[in-house]
Amino acid sequence: MSQHTTPPADRSASSEPPIRERVREHYAAAARHSAAGDFEQALQAEQQFDQPGFEAGCCGPTGTTAMYGGDLYGDKATGAPAAAVAASLGCGVPTAVADLHPGETVLDLGSGAGTDVLISAGRVGPRGRAIGLDMHMTPQMLDLARRNAAAAGADNVEFLEGYLEQIPLPDDSVDVVLSNCVLNLAADKTVVLTEAARVLRPGGRFAVSDIITDTDIGQTTRNDPQQWTGCIAGALTHRQFTHALHTAGFVDVEITETHRVHPHAVAAIVRARTPEELG
Repeated sequence: MSQHTTPPADRSASSEPPIRERVREHYAAAARHSAAGDFEQALQAEQQFDQPGFEAGCCGPTGTTAMYGGDLYGDKATGAPAAAVAASLGCGVPTAVADLHPGETVLDLGSGAGTDVLISAGRVGPRGRAIGLDMHMTPQMLDLARRNAAAAGADNVEFLEGYLEQIPLPDDSVDVVLSNCVLNLAADKTVVLTEAARVLRPGGRFAVSDIITDTDIGQTTRNDPQQWTGCIAGALTHRQFTHALHTAGFVDVEITETHRVHPHAVAAIVRARTPEELG
């Protein structure tokens, strides 16, 4: 049996931490543009940095090489409508490394317009289930995600609104947890990772794309609210992410850097699993 506890009670909106509130406001702006089909404006809403040769912000491509967004998917977006892929603000393609199987239940943390949820739904098939959870999910984005699911003809999907620190699912209820450039936005990653481990079944898989910072990133950058909503200030180093995963109870941790997105940060694929149930 799982030793994880059930989710904590919901907090009131008035007690929402400042970082979470700022992140919600920031991504609500991008969500409104995406829901209206104005994906260029959604990407521009994400632009924060002016470092030559690098992206202008988390999840907003400005260079000639795709580092964020829907262009990263290429031919790996089967099952997701073009509108969902175009609305993606991620830094990778977690579904490409999750090794999904028919009949599995998949949870996507920070599901947005539903790209990874819909790709997952196609791979797990009618006997499986794909769930999207998003703390930034405005009514417009929730409507867009559901419209994308309808366009894909996917009836094995569900979109939930909630906090990553308080996943509204029971213990041992999913086989795979995905996320695409969202965990860096959480104020307390250890709580989020512990929640992910709680809802995963024994031997469950964790496969996310996220940002990893260099060890020499300055405190000025860490303290900049714009760099937080831009996915950099709140990101962990390789060693910190590994430690946080082990602390949450994960084993077989692998972090593979993919491409640089900032002078002091890289995108990476992070994989791990929960221990198999004993005896």
